[in-house]
Amino acid sequence: MDIVRPAIAGTLESSDCQVTVEKGEGNVDFSMESSVINQYGNQIRKVALETLKNLGVSDVKLTIVDKGALDCTIKARIEAAVYRSVLQTEHLPWGGAIR
Repeated sequence: MDIVRPAIAGTLESSDCQVTVEKGEGNVDFSMESSVINQYGNQIRKVALETLKNLGVSDVKLTIVDKGALDCTIKARIEAAVYRSVLQTEHLPWGGAIR
């Protein structure tokens, strides 16, 4: 899946994260700010990269501003931002269709 336009999902509220996706430069450019980066930075990165891989996204600039979100929230925010980016609003494969 190719990123068509920039898109955002999520909030900056506690226990959430804000995800921004933009067209990349031929690779995955990942950046993150997190209030729990020392404890969970590696896990957040792992979840983010796995989610992109499962969506078939390999050319993206992904920015996450995390405020203590759970893995499932991070995954959902990335999926939402990617689908918004490609203007897909119907027939979304929610509920476990994406591994």
